Amino acid sequence: MVVEQYLPPWFSVAPMMEWTDNHYRTMARLVTKHAWLYTEMLAAETIVYQEKNLDRFLAFSPDQHPIVLQIGGNNLENLAKATRLANSYGYDEINLNCGCPSPKVAGHGCFGVRLMLDPKFVAEAMCVIAANTDAPVSVKCRIGVDDHDSYNQLCDFIYKVSSESPTRHFIIHSRKALLNGISPADNRKIPPLKYEYFYALLRDFPDLRFTINGGINSIDEVRAAQKEGAHGVMVGRAAYHNSWSMLGSVDTAIYGAPPSGVTRRQVLEKYQVYADSVIGMYGNSKPSLRDLVKPLYGLFWGEPGNGVWKRKADSAFHQCKTFKSLMEETIMAIPDSVLDSPLADSPSIIHVDKFADSKNLLPLPYTPKEEEQEQEQELLYA
Repeated sequence: MVVEQYLPPWFSVAPMMEWTDNHYRTMARLVTKHAWLYTEMLAAETIVYQEKNLDRFLAFSPDQHPIVLQIGGNNLENLAKATRLANSYGYDEINLNCGCPSPKVAGHGCFGVRLMLDPKFVAEAMCVIAANTDAPVSVKCRIGVDDHDSYNQLCDFIYKVSSESPTRHFIIHSRKALLNGISPADNRKIPPLKYEYFYALLRDFPDLRFTINGGINSIDEVRAAQKEGAHGVMVGRAAYHNSWSMLGSVDTAIYGAPPSGVTRRQVLEKYQVYADSVIGMYGNSKPSLRDLVKPLYGLFWGEPGNGVWKRKADSAFHQCKTFKSLMEETIMAIPDSVLDSPLADSPSIIHVDKFADSKNLLPLPYTPKEEEQEQEQELLYA
């Protein structure tokens, strides 16, 4: 693993439970060569307890680089062991989840976004993770939790973690999390976006690297965020539900690469080789044909025949045993003009001022508390 061989994470696909699995990442890499891909969050305990079955959870093809492993947990010993076990797979970065608001994670699990309430532990966890890997480490978090949502409290978290651990990269979901029992879906909609917090972090922590996340739904919005200074942009559901349009624009519009000319038909043909090689490999029909088709729905978003193809596929699951047979049964629903149309050149730039107003709303500059500065000096001279 040599991270330097890849272009920087100017664009990344967010870790999403039950979505950014091996199947989705295989499809995504057929569309974009440069976007950074994240695994689903894996609990450290899962990795530790599945030590004899790690390939099912950690294996990926070399084509998926650059790829980041996101882990979650609140036990230092398990975080250390999980990191060591993941080393042989060659991930390009290890990320700690401090942003998931799911009741299963932040509630019963007592990790995810709940860790933002204990920055000292997060700093210790990042030291433990970094000590057990040669890969860079990073943290993904929200801008706050419940009533702990002031800009200064966010800065206290960033300052504590960055000054007491090797963490230099933070992915900031620009909403706070509410832990009052609302669903993860509502936690992506009800708390307001506060991009001004993100851009204030760029001002107040110039030696750190920040990736913006939350509410970004188009390549034009990605470029607008970068124009305002974001070091990187992370996109979640838009990169899943509309994968062809979003991911297909990344290499040209964000990384300046020449058009690949790849078509959806070519993507499907290559994905077929993968799908039929892994179907049922873990027993009990896992992964199932439905699991393998699920990541493809975003390839035809908004295109003629999309709805008909989905209905045909849903019916074909009952009799088809291979991916190839399912595609032969259903693909005629999609017009050839859609299947054989190559990825477009870099799309024309549409001016988006989504983030411009954030610069006018910046909170006052952050100043670390005196005791924190004294602790940092003690660490430097220890």
